[in-house]
Amino acid sequence: MADTRVIRLPTPSPPSLSAPSSYEPHGDEHTPLIIDNGSTTLRFGFATSDTPRTSSNIVAKYKERKQGRQLLLFGDAVDVESGAKAQGKTPWEGDVLLNFDAMEHAMDYTFIQLGIDTPTVDHPILMTERLASPLHSRALTSELMFELYSVPSLAYAVDAPMSFYHNNGAKPADGLVVSFNTASTSVIPMLAGKGIMSQAKRIPWGAQHSAEYLLKLIQLKYPTFSTRVTSAQTSWMLHSFCEVSPDYLSLLRKLRDPNQLRAVERIVQFPFVLPTIEERTEEELARIADRRREQGKKLQELAAKARLEKLVQKENDVQYLTNLKERKGTEGKREWQNLLQSEGFSDDVALDQAIKKLEADLKRTRKKEVEGDDVIEEPSFPLVDVPDADLDEESLKEKRKQKLMKAGFEARARARREKEKEREEREADEKRDEQDRERDPSAWTRKLRDEHQSLLSRMKERSRRKVALTDRKSAASQARMKNIASLAADDRVPKKRRKNGGEDMFGADDADWAIYRKINTGAPSSDEEDDLLQLQTVEQKLLMHDPTFGDEHTHAAMTSQRSAFMSAFRPQYEDGDVEGHARIHLSIERWRVCEAYFSPSMAGVDCAGLGEVLQNVLTTFSMADRGRLVNNVFLTGAPAQVPGLVDRLHATLRPILPPEMPLQIVRAADPALDAWRGMADFAKTEEFKSVGVSRAEYEEWGAERIRRWWGGNWNASV
Repeated sequence: MADTRVIRLPTPSPPSLSAPSSYEPHGDEHTPLIIDNGSTTLRFGFATSDTPRTSSNIVAKYKERKQGRQLLLFGDAVDVESGAKAQGKTPWEGDVLLNFDAMEHAMDYTFIQLGIDTPTVDHPILMTERLASPLHSRALTSELMFELYSVPSLAYAVDAPMSFYHNNGAKPADGLVVSFNTASTSVIPMLAGKGIMSQAKRIPWGAQHSAEYLLKLIQLKYPTFSTRVTSAQTSWMLHSFCEVSPDYLSLLRKLRDPNQLRAVERIVQFPFVLPTIEERTEEELARIADRRREQGKKLQELAAKARLEKLVQKENDVQYLTNLKERKGTEGKREWQNLLQSEGFSDDVALDQAIKKLEADLKRTRKKEVEGDDVIEEPSFPLVDVPDADLDEESLKEKRKQKLMKAGFEARARARREKEKEREEREADEKRDEQDRERDPSAWTRKLRDEHQSLLSRMKERSRRKVALTDRKSAASQARMKNIASLAADDRVPKKRRKNGGEDMFGADDADWAIYRKINTGAPSSDEEDDLLQLQTVEQKLLMHDPTFGDEHTHAAMTSQRSAFMSAFRPQYEDGDVEGHARIHLSIERWRVCEAYFSPSMAGVDCAGLGEVLQNVLTTFSMADRGRLVNNVFLTGAPAQVPGLVDRLHATLRPILPPEMPLQIVRAADPALDAWRGMADFAKTEEFKSVGVSRAEYEEWGAERIRRWWGGNWNASV
């Protein structure tokens, strides 16, 4: 049965290119022209239209390869050519209008699609601009409209009050308008239908930043994803799956349960191609299996031989160092110090440490070597004691082989005796431990608890060190680099030997590889194995004799719990599962992305969140005006359609308001288009004629000046 949580990535449909409208109904009527110049979408049309024409606000210059022609593509036409998308440019840089070459192409496209075929645009224009728009952007826009298109008048409006105007039936109303845009989010108080722009606030976080944040989270979660995830795909995921949580912290506590995390995830299936499987006959498969078994057997024999040689070499090294230590009583102080330095030891402590480490390694090697071996009778080695002079060449080879076999047999015998000795010591320790438990159970339990905690702390510290080594600025990583630098500068071959062709013998001794394990985080450590075995023994005793210690306190249970959470957060697929490796699992990201509106710092933006901005705006008004504002909190803009936003704003505003003060939050009927419709409604009124700047006023005041009115900006206004 197919998983209902799996949603396939939609196939992009070819863009539809609409034909220009007829200009005849508006040629001599001087119908106002409404332009909503959005960062993502350009909406335009005559004020008498019910619905605007829309297009993506992007332009690209592209050279067509077949005929070598230079093409200028705008809007949805950019998606037709695959190579043009990378060269696309919008008039906006974030929340500021800067690219006026693209702006000019956008206006050309607007007037062409509206069918305007006259040398000038003889229509009053009402155009949107951002809240607190920079004067430079406004001046260049006005210059473009008056100098290039010779418009009779130009007025600027902020989109949020116009959407509020349309949804309240063109009546003076009170409210707190929250406008969600592509590159910002604005809060504008409205009293008696007029925008109080001096108290308006804006935060630098919008739908574009949310899509980029989602893309970063996906790249962090899937660093080796098989397919490139585009910004258009993340925008689709943002609008399709992301929500706002009324209580984000409570949601995090709930999703700590792996089952809950799996229940809320959405799986996006990207396109994939199944690999071609080469079919083989049964004879070929059997032949391949036999070849692999033979190779495995040879490798096992080589590995056993290498282990045996290392075991003999370690025993010889221990014996040599022990004999060296015994010579201390027969040598003078100066001669003994020179002897130590010639052997590579700085003092007696270094020699003792080397002997202790070799004995520990030898004990572990013997233990592994004798596991599973049966006691066998001593074989005969007749050629070992025969002088070499009495043997021919073949006999000498057999003698060397018998000597190696004899050394291996003796090493195994010593290992068995060592293992038997360890077993006796372990039985004695268990007996003493049992006596301690019977004598004082509470102290015995407390000692095991401390030992258990100590082992867990040591293993956690080892894990933290591995994680710290991945950060090149951490102290552990700096120490590792110092070790590598000291190794690179270490003169292990004296200068005299180097001149005479001396060879660096690093690695000939197993002890040399300790520094390799120290600088290599991926190298296995015998300490980890010993700690894990000791931890399992302690936990077994506690489970048996301590009623307060349950299965949930064991290291395996805690590790499996973390593993279960990570498996639910990012499920792992088998190596051959091509379909599974082309999936993205969205779980906590569905709410984390939208939470950045209320906590921008979690996405690396140093500014106040939406809840704090709303509170700051309300505190500038009296209690009576505050009640008028919160009785109509109005949400507009395409991102305002995200699920859960109304409930979250209610949970944010209700605690900061008096209990008796009514709170009502409403969303625009059409958050994406109501701003244009409000501008069209206003352009049909007599008041519109008094808010625009005429050509004569433009030449007298300059390009930056505008008229102050209830729906526009106040900076540089008259």
